Amino acid sequence: MSEIDRITTDATVCGGRPCIRGLRVRVTDVLELLAAGATREEILRDLPHLEPEDIVAVLEFAARQSDHPVLRSA
Repeated sequence: MSEIDRITTDATVCGGRPCIRGLRVRVTDVLELLAAGATREEILRDLPHLEPEDIVAVLEFAARQSDHPVLRSA
């Protein structure tokens, strides 16, 4: 089941960057923590207002952002 609806954008929150459930936690913040080696459990402990489904949503959002068509010119 998709959790992507947990990712929101609002021009008045974090400059319109994608955030988790309107909170001031950006998608990129969680991705950077994961890339630095933080576990899901560590992230949830350090950011107690997040839920496990939020991390799934972040990963789903990132996967969708990186999936783009390849255009070739003639």
